Amino acid sequence: MDAQNGLKLFELENNIVPLSKSDEKLYGFDSDVQRKQLDAEPWKKDIYHYRKVEISSIALVKMVMHARSGGDIEVMGLMLGKVVGNTMIVLDAFALPVEGSETRVNAHQEGYEYMVQYLEQNEASGHKEPVVGWYHSHPGYGCWLSGIDVDTQMTNQKHQEPFLAVVIDPKRTISAGKVELGAFRTFPEEQRPAGMQSTDSDGFQNVPLNKIEDFGVHADRYYPLEVSYFKSSLDDKLMDRLWRKHWINTLSQSPLITNSEFTTLKVQEITNKIHMLNSGGKKNVSYAQLLRESDAIAEEISQGHKSIEIKKKLFGGGQ
Repeated sequence: MDAQNGLKLFELENNIVPLSKSDEKLYGFDSDVQRKQLDAEPWKKDIYHYRKVEISSIALVKMVMHARSGGDIEVMGLMLGKVVGNTMIVLDAFALPVEGSETRVNAHQEGYEYMVQYLEQNEASGHKEPVVGWYHSHPGYGCWLSGIDVDTQMTNQKHQEPFLAVVIDPKRTISAGKVELGAFRTFPEEQRPAGMQSTDSDGFQNVPLNKIEDFGVHADRYYPLEVSYFKSSLDDKLMDRLWRKHWINTLSQSPLITNSEFTTLKVQEITNKIHMLNSGGKKNVSYAQLLRESDAIAEEISQGHKSIEIKKKLFGGGQ
């Protein structure tokens, strides 16, 4: 399958919706309109005010490419965009020089200097969109916020609202055949909703043993936003060149081949968890969860085989 057909399949699998000419006007940036919305500070009146995120195809591919390039190390970047009502719109994204380890990423001084220079150059070229959030990767352990992520996001929301946190799992993106991405906002410390559970609130995710202590513990401090993707006529013009690089580097192979090592590691993780449970180990792992993890792996492998067959029938290619 060639790059052009690969792009079509990518857009189909991730439900990237093309905008009509009338809709595209909504994504133009008007400083006065934005200022009026922000001056009203609607997030202080309703902690769930922002409920949706719309991400441009350009920003999506940039973030996926960056996350994929990090391998097993977490990477980080920032997102540019605007807000319209209760929707946060991500129009572009750029990477930051960071150091990543475990469930945290730290931006060094050169990262902040790079950010300032990038934003100054961006504004000088006529782009007025401000930073609306940050993204980082969780290679192989799902889309959720660790305690450090929550603290980082809470600090960002205190000082530069409106602000969004996005997490991308590049390994599951390849394994599942579509982008694995979550978008989140934290609750103000003094306005945390009552009655929320601190475990299982993230929903089911296959989390490795070395991350499981942190998973779910902070789920009562943030909430997920509904995510969708779009492309404009400008995205179409820019996408071809960007996609060809992405296609060659990451998506031209079968997910079964690309992620064979990752799948093997997940099976080993389940084996380790079974041994731990049988020996009376951690209470936040159950046999029901292990069964769901096993089913998820089997489903991903099945989807990988289906993806290959679909490619063959639609595009006449095997890989």
